[in-house]
Amino acid sequence: MKYPRMVRLRQRFERPRVEDVAAAVRQALHAVDLGRVIRPGQTVALTAGSRGIANIPVVLRAVVRCLRDLGARPFLIPTMGSHGGGTAEGQRQVLESYGITEAFVGAPIRSAMDVVPLGTTAEGFPVVLDRHAWEADHVGVVARIKPHTSYHGPVESGLLKMMMIGLGKHAGALAYHRILLEQPYDRVVRSVGRLMRAKGKIAFGLALVENAYDETALVEAALPGDFEPVEERLLALARNWLPRLPWREADLLIVDEIGKEISGSGLDTNVVGRKRAFPGDEPEGQPRMRFIFVRGLSPHTHGNAAGIGLADFTTTRLVRAMDYHATVLNCLTSGYPEAAKLPVHFASDREVIEAALAILGTRAPQEARIVHIRNTLAVEELEVSEPCLDQAGRQTDFTIEGAPYELSFDARGDLAGLG
Repeated sequence: MKYPRMVRLRQRFERPRVEDVAAAVRQALHAVDLGRVIRPGQTVALTAGSRGIANIPVVLRAVVRCLRDLGARPFLIPTMGSHGGGTAEGQRQVLESYGITEAFVGAPIRSAMDVVPLGTTAEGFPVVLDRHAWEADHVGVVARIKPHTSYHGPVESGLLKMMMIGLGKHAGALAYHRILLEQPYDRVVRSVGRLMRAKGKIAFGLALVENAYDETALVEAALPGDFEPVEERLLALARNWLPRLPWREADLLIVDEIGKEISGSGLDTNVVGRKRAFPGDEPEGQPRMRFIFVRGLSPHTHGNAAGIGLADFTTTRLVRAMDYHATVLNCLTSGYPEAAKLPVHFASDREVIEAALAILGTRAPQEARIVHIRNTLAVEELEVSEPCLDQAGRQTDFTIEGAPYELSFDARGDLAGLG
């Protein structure tokens, strides 16, 4: 089969960046005067999730130090729904794989899966809270504000979701994802968040926003009564700073790796499309990939291949690397079993690419618009085929790095990954 030639691109995005993350955390927490609420000797449970957040060990260590300066006794709790195999030890291991260790952050990690019921919202939604958080004097919510991979609205992924899914543990995640099959996300997350703030001893929130380069762009603290307006405002910034592909359309998107630390859906649907909040009725401007080929799993996903069902093609080596139980548990908890479905897979990348290019319709393989990225967090540098350059509708600023070259494979028939 004749392939199109490839070129290397370097994209340029807006790049607001926090130079001293620890100092920014201290300044943000000082601005909300936590000493008015948190007294010496009191315990504070801090949320630590399973998403890959830039500088998160540094952020949590800075929060711990600020609380210790007040005389408080902070500790961390894993807040990640069903991730880590839905076990206390598995969730501790997920945190440690991110560098969030007791030695580094300077506080103990208390991991358990049991929850305490807080009651029911006026709309009838149950609210539960991690047992260790319930036993603490206060809870601090640390979360990244970003567009959700499934839902769309003024509040998506952030402080409110961390309270609902994170502090709710596996039991809460299971209940809320069932409710979200029938109820609007915005209504549920706000309702649960309000009862959680009323009864869950929430003392403060620390909101993090990232730029398109996977760097900390903004740090802001908020008191519980301000969570909703702060999150709405920061989500608008997060949308503007989200990484994007150079064009909204391609015939074949090749993704080197997916993983839970990269995105809740393995690969960010805000970047590549296929956002399930819009089945068959996507708003204008959503990315549209004819085929998606996922080559492998990230090391930090620990075999959890949730989101592989978004792909059309994969490799047999990815299938063998899957922790099927962890993947299915995660997808069933979210009420999204199709995210665990296996795509067509072959032993080599060459076989996958030839299968995909053979069924593009009237477009010849050498005319295929191919985009190759490492993952949906790392799209500054990417490969595209020459036919992409003739497309209208360019949506990012980029430069071409070097001359065109032939698509090449190693002795096994595999591509070189984008380092």
